[in-house]
Amino acid sequence: MERRTFLKTSAMAGAGLMASQLSYSGVNQNPVPAGKRVGIIGLDTSHAPALTRSLNAENPSPDFAGYRVLFAYPYGSKDIESSVSRRPRFTAEVQAMGVQLVETIPELLERVDVVLLLTNDGRPHLEQVIPVLKAGKRVFIDKPLAGTLTDAFAIFQAAKDFNQPVYSTSGVRYLSQMDEVVKEQKIGKLHGVDTFSSCLLEPTHPDLFWYGIHGVEAIYAAFGTGCKTLSRVHTPNHDIVTGIWNDDRVAVFRGLRAGRTGFGGFAFGETGYQSLGEFPGYEPMLREIVKYWQTGVSPVPPEETLEVFTFMEAADESKRRNGASVSLDEVAQMAREKVVKIW
Repeated sequence: MERRTFLKTSAMAGAGLMASQLSYSGVNQNPVPAGKRVGIIGLDTSHAPALTRSLNAENPSPDFAGYRVLFAYPYGSKDIESSVSRRPRFTAEVQAMGVQLVETIPELLERVDVVLLLTNDGRPHLEQVIPVLKAGKRVFIDKPLAGTLTDAFAIFQAAKDFNQPVYSTSGVRYLSQMDEVVKEQKIGKLHGVDTFSSCLLEPTHPDLFWYGIHGVEAIYAAFGTGCKTLSRVHTPNHDIVTGIWNDDRVAVFRGLRAGRTGFGGFAFGETGYQSLGEFPGYEPMLREIVKYWQTGVSPVPPEETLEVFTFMEAADESKRRNGASVSLDEVAQMAREKVVKIW
């Protein structure tokens, strides 16, 4: 569909949704404080209406500090049917919450102060984030950060070159009992962590980038950086990735493509073991995004995000080597050498 036609059609759909019985309680009509105008890039993921619903609520949480989504550039994924086919519906939903559409990213950047880059497809993220960084706007990049490990390194190199922070994560990092395990140390020092998540595969991305990233992010929320080697067992319905940290801690990720799926895990410590809890929805992540917009400090350090993606690419390399152990340093070095600056 041509872009102008899509924008017009989406506007009409949005009007229809506004008149219908949405579960959304209403649009916040309060003036937007200076510096708190939010723009979205990419309306092909359910995260777009979910985050907009929280920020634009009639009575939003004080945790969201008055930030509100005002404009969105809807385009992103081009050839992933599951994303492209949902874009009209998600576009209409955010329009019903008071969001106006724009035709280009530069136009979006002229009208907003901070950005949610939500394009479901990780491959356009590098190209889409460059103008945001050039414009000096703080940006949250939804998972996956990029479509390749090389692009992930390139994004952080661009952020460094433009002296702009970047924050990217999965909401599963904020499982409901993660703080008890990590910050409160209720079971003492951790020696192991096992996580699981859906692990549907998307042929355009490395295997774990699409859904497996959720369980991998949970591992890093518990352990932090330091994985030196990993190995992977792969079958049509399952993946098991075992990582060994440089202090001999061991993490196991189970990717699920059969039976009941979900998100969760267990941590093993000096005094016992404990569930990491349930997926709490998107608001814990959104609170962290707002803090990041306010401070310019990413809740997840760049080196940790890059190791998450190195872990996932190393899992593909282990699969290519029939389950052999793979060094993360080796995989990271190969990716760094392929970075080409496009900015």
